[in-house]
Amino acid sequence: MILSFVILFVVTLVYLSITERYRNYAVIVSLQGWILLAIALLRLHSVNWAELAFVLAETLLFKALIVPQILFAVIRRTKINRVIGSGSSQFRSLVMSLAALAASASITYYIADQSIDMIFFGVALYALLSGLILIVSRQRIFSHMVGFLVIENGVFLFSTAIGVEMPILINMAIMLDILMSILMLGVFLTRIDHTIHADDADSLTKVKD
Repeated sequence: MILSFVILFVVTLVYLSITERYRNYAVIVSLQGWILLAIALLRLHSVNWAELAFVLAETLLFKALIVPQILFAVIRRTKINRVIGSGSSQFRSLVMSLAALAASASITYYIADQSIDMIFFGVALYALLSGLILIVSRQRIFSHMVGFLVIENGVFLFSTAIGVEMPILINMAIMLDILMSILMLGVFLTRIDHTIHADDADSLTKVKD
């Protein structure tokens, strides 16, 4: 059962590399939150109410509900629709994503360690690389926001790979940091759109110059 959710999570990362519509970005972020919730609940060997409450807060409230609603709100306020790209850019992004998947699998195989869940480690590494690729290959700030969220999901899976006892304080600090970053970027993106109607990094560089 867990393996099915892990495979579905990998599929969302691949799809994220080729989709151009920002509403799909927000839907994928929400879906990943639900997947991580299912994985976390299935990984719990015993009911620890404090840990269960944290898992529900981080995955259900934060990842699956609150952050996607923030993304949808930014889309409505700024009226941005899709990535500025073409079929060739989609193909390039897909190739980079598949290369990252192959690299993650190779690294995981190379550092095989019995104390680490290698499946979660490999997927976590792939999520980290996917987020970095999204940030580097896309110009619009909205894509960078989603990239940071994907990286945070990768960090969550890294904690799952290390052991069932999740480092709650570390995850909480990362979650709050990402939430504040998304809120600030959302406000910034909305304000900048009202002023100069631009939300890509190149346009902001030109304004600075």
